Order: sequence, then structure tokens, then C-alpha cells
Amino acid sequence: MFEFTPTDWQAMELSARVAFTATLLSLPFGFAAAYLLVFSRLPGKALFDGLINLPLVLPPVVVGYLLLLLLGRNGWLGGLLAEFGIQIIFTWKAAVLASMVVGFPLLVRSIRIGMEGIDRQLIQASRTLGARWYDTLFSVILPLSGRSLLAGASLMFARSLGEFGATIIIAGNIPGVTQTIPLAIYDYTSTPGGDRMALALCAVSVGLALAVLIFNEGLVKRFGREQSR
Repeated sequence: MFEFTPTDWQAMELSARVAFTATLLSLPFGFAAAYLLVFSRLPGKALFDGLINLPLVLPPVVVGYLLLLLLGRNGWLGGLLAEFGIQIIFTWKAAVLASMVVGFPLLVRSIRIGMEGIDRQLIQASRTLGARWYDTLFSVILPLSGRSLLAGASLMFARSLGEFGATIIIAGNIPGVTQTIPLAIYDYTSTPGGDRMALALCAVSVGLALAVLIFNEGLVKRFGREQSR
């Protein structure tokens, strides 16, 4: 059996906390972005879609560096936050932000696919009955997007658990503070004799990701059965 150090346990706890927080904070924004892409006549929709999906094709290190420029001491947003005594860089909040940016496209894409599968006649019927756009949103679109919300949330959670490139740039690799499972694995692979513990943390990472995906599959199936009744 592997014997994890207190720092390893902290890395596991932090990974779960970062992934959960990033997913929870991103859900309303992801839903709003998907709604705009599917149901609105937003000018420049193609550009908006491209910006959302940009983190999927950019190297995570590039995403992290751009966030560092934005939120660093000399960045306009970082300087503004500093005036209020708020520090993001090299804290666990930076790891959350990195996970949000990198995983956001997966969340939006899943929700968007679900929204595109909604029968437009149901939406038209609600409007014919006099429902305002927000009534249609909360009574028709949101309930019928439940499965895609769950799927997107689980994908983003799993992606956040494995985030490395952007996190190490913007949050650093500080044991007990910003060190997540991928960063701890990186540390062990850079340390002589650390292969055994690196493999142990890899097993933990794989196990967590599989558990999330299996849980999501069961939840989506259950949600689908309840909707079909």
C-alpha cells in the first residue's frame, strides 16, 4: 500500500475543492453563454463562439501566461484588485480561475448541444401562450437542459482535476497552498526516487476522474428516466 504524506492529502483535498468551486462558479455563466449562442441573434456570434472555444486550442501554458499578464501587479485588473487588497496570483483562487477558463468551453459545448436538441415547437407554444422570454427560459429551456448541464458540469469537474499548465503559471506550485494532484505528480517525477509516489497519485487521479464520469452517467440516466415519465 502507498503511504501518502500530509502534503499529498492536502493536494488531493485542494484538487477536489478547486474543481468543485470552478464548476459551481462556471455553471451560470456557461448556461448564459450557451443560451446566447443557441437562442439569441447576438451580433458577432461567430466571434463570441470562437473566444469561448479558444482555450481548447491554445496551450494551457499560454492561457496561464495571459491570465498572469491580466492579473499580475502590472496588469490592469490585477492592479485594480490590489487597490482593494485582493490578491489572486499564487493563491488557490488562481487555481480556480485557471480551471474555470480551461474547462469553460467543455461546459458550454455540452449545454449547447442539449439546448439545440430542444423541440422548438415547445418554445414557440410557450410564447404563443403569452410567456415572456424569462418564463420560457425557466419553465421550458432550463428543465429540458438538465441532462446537458449535468454532463457539462461533470466534464468540467474532471478536466479541472487534471489541470496543470495554466495552474502552474498563475498559481505556482506551493505545497499546501496551491499544489494540486498534477503539480504534486510533477514534483515527484522531478525528484530522484519519487516515481513510486508519482504513480500512486496518478492512480488517485484516474480513480477520481472515473468516479466522476460514472457518477455523471448514472445521474444523467436517472434524470432522463424521470423526464420521460
